Amino acid sequence: MKNFTLLVVIILLVFSKSVKAQNNGAGVAAAIGGAIAVGAIIASIDQMEEQAELTATEWILHNHPELTSFSLKTLSFDGKKAKDMSGTTVITYKIQEFEPVMDPNLNGKKWVLFGFTSPGWISDYGIDFNKVNWFLIDDSEWMNMMVAYVKVASEEKNESTLKTTLKNGKIVNRGVKLKSSLEIPFFKLSGDMYVVTDYSERLKLLYNERSLGIYLKETTDLVQIGRRDIIDIHDFFFNVD
Repeated sequence: MKNFTLLVVIILLVFSKSVKAQNNGAGVAAAIGGAIAVGAIIASIDQMEEQAELTATEWILHNHPELTSFSLKTLSFDGKKAKDMSGTTVITYKIQEFEPVMDPNLNGKKWVLFGFTSPGWISDYGIDFNKVNWFLIDDSEWMNMMVAYVKVASEEKNESTLKTTLKNGKIVNRGVKLKSSLEIPFFKLSGDMYVVTDYSERLKLLYNERSLGIYLKETTDLVQIGRRDIIDIHDFFFNVD
Protein backbone atom coordinates (compact mmCIF):
# COMPACT_ATOMS: atom_id res chain seq x y z
CA MET A 1 0.00 0.00 0.00
CA LYS A 2 2.91 2.36 0.75
CA ASN A 3 4.34 1.69 -2.72
CA PHE A 4 0.93 2.36 -4.27
CA THR A 5 0.58 5.70 -2.40
CA LEU A 6 4.11 6.73 -3.35
CA LEU A 7 3.46 5.95 -7.01
CA VAL A 8 0.28 8.02 -7.04
CA VAL A 9 2.19 10.96 -5.50
CA ILE A 10 4.90 10.65 -8.17
CA ILE A 11 2.28 10.53 -10.92
CA LEU A 12 0.62 13.65 -9.50
CA LEU A 13 3.97 15.48 -9.48
CA VAL A 14 4.63 14.51 -13.11
CA PHE A 15 1.16 15.62 -14.18
CA SER A 16 1.54 18.86 -12.24
CA LYS A 17 4.22 20.05 -14.69
CA SER A 18 1.71 19.75 -17.48
CA VAL A 19 -0.88 21.47 -15.33
CA LYS A 20 1.39 24.47 -14.67
CA ALA A 21 2.03 24.81 -18.38
CA GLN A 22 -1.69 24.82 -19.13
CA ASN A 23 -2.51 26.83 -15.98
CA ASN A 24 -6.23 26.14 -16.09
CA GLY A 25 -8.84 24.12 -14.26
CA ALA A 26 -9.27 21.63 -17.09
CA GLY A 27 -5.59 20.74 -16.83
CA VAL A 28 -5.88 20.10 -13.12
CA ALA A 29 -8.90 17.88 -13.60
CA ALA A 30 -7.17 15.93 -16.37
CA ALA A 31 -4.06 15.41 -14.24
CA ILE A 32 -6.01 14.22 -11.21
CA GLY A 33 -8.23 12.04 -13.36
CA GLY A 34 -5.23 10.44 -15.04
CA ALA A 35 -3.55 9.74 -11.71
CA ILE A 36 -6.72 8.19 -10.33
CA ALA A 37 -7.11 6.01 -13.44
CA VAL A 38 -3.52 4.74 -13.16
CA GLY A 39 -4.00 4.15 -9.46
CA ALA A 40 -7.20 2.20 -10.09
CA ILE A 41 -5.39 -0.09 -12.55
CA ILE A 42 -2.61 -0.76 -10.04
CA ALA A 43 -5.15 -1.40 -7.28
CA SER A 44 -7.04 -3.77 -9.60
CA ILE A 45 -3.90 -5.83 -10.24
CA ASP A 46 -3.14 -5.95 -6.50
CA GLN A 47 -6.68 -7.09 -5.72
CA MET A 48 -6.60 -9.78 -8.42
CA GLU A 49 -3.26 -11.06 -7.15
CA GLU A 50 -4.50 -11.20 -3.56
CA GLN A 51 -7.72 -12.92 -4.64
CA ALA A 52 -5.82 -15.46 -6.74
CA GLU A 53 -3.29 -16.20 -3.97
CA LEU A 54 -6.11 -16.67 -1.46
CA THR A 55 -7.91 -19.13 -3.73
CA ALA A 56 -4.67 -21.01 -4.48
CA THR A 57 -3.98 -21.28 -0.74
CA GLU A 58 -7.51 -22.56 -0.13
CA TRP A 59 -7.02 -25.15 -2.89
CA ILE A 60 -3.78 -26.36 -1.26
CA LEU A 61 -5.42 -26.57 2.19
CA HIS A 62 -8.35 -28.56 0.82
CA ASN A 63 -6.49 -30.89 -1.54
CA HIS A 64 -3.12 -31.29 0.21
CA PRO A 65 -3.64 -31.29 3.99
CA GLU A 66 -0.19 -32.84 4.40
CA LEU A 67 1.29 -29.41 3.64
CA THR A 68 1.16 -27.77 7.07
CA SER A 69 3.81 -25.04 6.79
CA PHE A 70 4.56 -23.47 3.43
CA SER A 71 5.18 -20.25 1.52
CA LEU A 72 3.11 -19.46 -1.57
CA LYS A 73 4.09 -16.73 -4.02
CA THR A 74 2.71 -15.96 -7.45
CA LEU A 75 4.90 -15.58 -10.52
CA SER A 76 2.16 -14.66 -12.97
CA PHE A 77 1.30 -11.11 -11.97
CA ASP A 78 4.84 -9.72 -11.98
CA GLY A 79 5.08 -6.89 -14.51
CA LYS A 80 1.57 -7.50 -15.86
CA LYS A 81 -0.99 -4.83 -16.69
CA ALA A 82 -4.64 -5.23 -15.78
CA LYS A 83 -5.74 -5.27 -19.44
CA ASP A 84 -3.23 -8.09 -20.15
CA MET A 85 -4.40 -10.44 -17.41
CA SER A 86 -7.58 -11.50 -19.25
CA GLY A 87 -5.33 -13.07 -21.88
CA THR A 88 -3.26 -14.98 -19.33
CA THR A 89 -3.63 -18.73 -19.85
CA VAL A 90 -1.86 -19.96 -16.73
CA ILE A 91 -1.30 -18.55 -13.23
CA THR A 92 1.89 -19.90 -11.66
CA TYR A 93 2.79 -20.14 -7.97
CA LYS A 94 6.03 -21.07 -6.22
CA ILE A 95 5.43 -23.12 -3.08
CA GLN A 96 8.07 -24.18 -0.57
CA GLU A 97 7.76 -25.90 2.77
CA PHE A 98 9.65 -24.73 5.86
CA GLU A 99 10.18 -25.65 9.49
CA PRO A 100 8.18 -23.27 11.73
CA VAL A 101 10.72 -21.69 14.10
CA MET A 102 11.30 -18.14 15.34
CA ASP A 103 13.10 -17.01 12.16
CA PRO A 104 12.19 -19.65 9.56
CA ASN A 105 14.10 -20.27 6.35
CA LEU A 106 12.55 -21.58 3.15
CA ASN A 107 14.54 -24.80 2.99
CA GLY A 108 11.93 -27.51 2.52
CA LYS A 109 10.44 -29.34 -0.45
CA LYS A 110 9.51 -27.19 -3.44
CA TRP A 111 6.36 -27.30 -5.52
CA VAL A 112 4.86 -25.32 -8.38
CA LEU A 113 1.10 -24.86 -8.65
CA PHE A 114 -0.37 -24.13 -12.08
CA GLY A 115 -3.79 -22.57 -12.43
CA PHE A 116 -4.79 -23.20 -16.05
CA THR A 117 -7.43 -20.67 -17.10
CA SER A 118 -10.30 -20.87 -19.59
CA PRO A 119 -11.66 -17.98 -21.72
CA GLY A 120 -13.68 -15.49 -19.67
CA TRP A 121 -11.89 -16.22 -16.39
CA ILE A 122 -11.57 -12.47 -15.78
CA SER A 123 -14.51 -10.12 -16.27
CA ASP A 124 -15.77 -6.80 -14.92
CA TYR A 125 -16.90 -8.74 -11.85
CA GLY A 126 -13.44 -10.12 -11.04
CA ILE A 127 -12.00 -13.64 -11.33
CA ASP A 128 -14.22 -16.65 -11.94
CA PHE A 129 -12.27 -19.51 -10.34
CA ASN A 130 -14.69 -22.05 -11.79
CA LYS A 131 -12.73 -21.40 -15.00
CA VAL A 132 -9.36 -22.26 -13.39
CA ASN A 133 -8.03 -25.84 -13.42
CA TRP A 134 -5.34 -26.52 -10.76
CA PHE A 135 -2.28 -28.74 -11.24
CA LEU A 136 0.43 -29.22 -8.55
CA ILE A 137 3.88 -30.61 -9.44
CA ASP A 138 7.20 -31.20 -7.66
CA ASP A 139 10.74 -31.19 -9.05
CA SER A 140 10.46 -34.82 -10.18
CA GLU A 141 7.30 -34.18 -12.20
CA TRP A 142 8.77 -30.99 -13.63
CA MET A 143 11.87 -32.90 -14.74
CA ASN A 144 9.69 -35.52 -16.44
CA MET A 145 7.78 -32.76 -18.22
CA MET A 146 10.97 -31.02 -19.34
CA VAL A 147 12.47 -34.29 -20.61
CA ALA A 148 9.32 -34.91 -22.67
CA TYR A 149 9.33 -31.28 -23.85
CA VAL A 150 13.01 -31.21 -24.88
CA LYS A 151 12.63 -34.59 -26.63
CA VAL A 152 10.07 -33.11 -29.02
CA ALA A 153 11.88 -29.76 -29.22
CA SER A 154 15.27 -31.19 -30.24
CA GLU A 155 17.10 -34.10 -31.84
CA GLU A 156 18.23 -35.45 -28.44
CA LYS A 157 16.13 -38.48 -27.44
CA ASN A 158 18.28 -40.17 -24.76
CA GLU A 159 16.42 -39.68 -21.47
CA SER A 160 19.50 -40.21 -19.28
CA THR A 161 21.43 -37.55 -21.21
CA LEU A 162 18.44 -35.22 -21.08
CA LYS A 163 18.01 -35.54 -17.31
CA THR A 164 21.70 -34.94 -16.61
CA THR A 165 21.87 -31.93 -18.91
CA LEU A 166 18.62 -30.45 -17.62
CA LYS A 167 19.55 -30.86 -13.95
CA ASN A 168 22.91 -29.13 -14.41
CA GLY A 169 21.96 -26.81 -17.23
CA LYS A 170 19.69 -23.92 -17.99
CA ILE A 171 16.78 -23.71 -20.43
CA VAL A 172 17.23 -20.69 -22.71
CA ASN A 173 15.46 -19.46 -25.84
CA ARG A 174 17.59 -21.52 -28.23
CA GLY A 175 17.80 -24.76 -26.23
CA VAL A 176 19.43 -26.20 -23.10
CA LYS A 177 22.64 -24.50 -22.09
CA LEU A 178 25.35 -26.13 -19.98
CA LYS A 179 27.61 -23.41 -18.57
CA SER A 180 28.48 -21.33 -21.65
CA SER A 181 27.79 -24.03 -24.22
CA LEU A 182 24.48 -24.65 -26.01
CA GLU A 183 24.36 -28.39 -25.30
CA ILE A 184 20.94 -29.20 -26.80
CA PRO A 185 19.74 -26.82 -29.54
CA PHE A 186 16.00 -26.54 -30.16
CA PHE A 187 14.41 -26.89 -33.58
CA LYS A 188 13.85 -23.58 -35.36
CA LEU A 189 10.12 -23.51 -36.00
CA SER A 190 7.88 -20.78 -37.36
CA GLY A 191 5.07 -19.41 -35.23
CA ASP A 192 2.45 -21.71 -36.76
CA MET A 193 4.41 -24.98 -36.36
CA TYR A 194 3.89 -27.38 -33.42
CA VAL A 195 5.43 -30.69 -32.32
CA VAL A 196 3.23 -32.72 -29.96
CA THR A 197 3.77 -35.49 -27.39
CA ASP A 198 1.05 -37.31 -25.45
CA TYR A 199 2.49 -36.76 -21.95
CA SER A 200 -0.13 -38.16 -19.56
CA GLU A 201 -3.83 -38.92 -19.08
CA ARG A 202 -4.41 -35.24 -18.39
CA LEU A 203 -1.93 -33.45 -20.64
CA LYS A 204 -0.37 -33.20 -24.07
CA LEU A 205 2.80 -31.12 -24.43
CA LEU A 206 3.51 -29.00 -27.50
CA TYR A 207 6.74 -27.40 -28.63
CA ASN A 208 6.35 -24.11 -30.44
CA GLU A 209 9.05 -21.49 -30.90
CA ARG A 210 9.69 -19.74 -27.55
CA SER A 211 6.89 -21.44 -25.61
CA LEU A 212 5.69 -24.63 -23.96
CA GLY A 213 2.17 -25.53 -24.98
CA ILE A 214 0.02 -27.61 -22.64
CA TYR A 215 -3.20 -29.14 -23.95
CA LEU A 216 -5.67 -30.01 -21.18
CA LYS A 217 -7.61 -33.06 -22.28
CA GLU A 218 -10.38 -32.55 -19.72
CA THR A 219 -11.31 -29.03 -20.83
CA THR A 220 -9.84 -29.17 -24.37
CA ASP A 221 -7.98 -25.91 -23.67
CA LEU A 222 -4.54 -25.15 -25.08
CA VAL A 223 -2.46 -22.92 -22.79
CA GLN A 224 1.06 -21.61 -23.27
CA ILE A 225 3.85 -21.08 -20.78
CA GLY A 226 6.35 -18.53 -22.04
CA ARG A 227 10.07 -19.31 -22.13
CA ARG A 228 10.77 -16.77 -19.36
CA ASP A 229 8.40 -18.61 -17.02
CA ILE A 230 9.96 -21.97 -17.97
CA ILE A 231 13.40 -20.56 -17.05
CA ASP A 232 12.11 -19.16 -13.73
CA ILE A 233 10.43 -22.45 -12.74
CA HIS A 234 13.49 -24.51 -13.69
CA ASP A 235 15.79 -22.21 -11.71
CA PHE A 236 13.40 -22.38 -8.73
CA PHE A 237 13.56 -26.17 -8.65
CA PHE A 238 17.25 -26.68 -9.40
CA ASN A 239 18.96 -23.39 -8.46
CA VAL A 240 21.11 -23.44 -11.59
CA ASP A 241 23.68 -20.61 -11.65
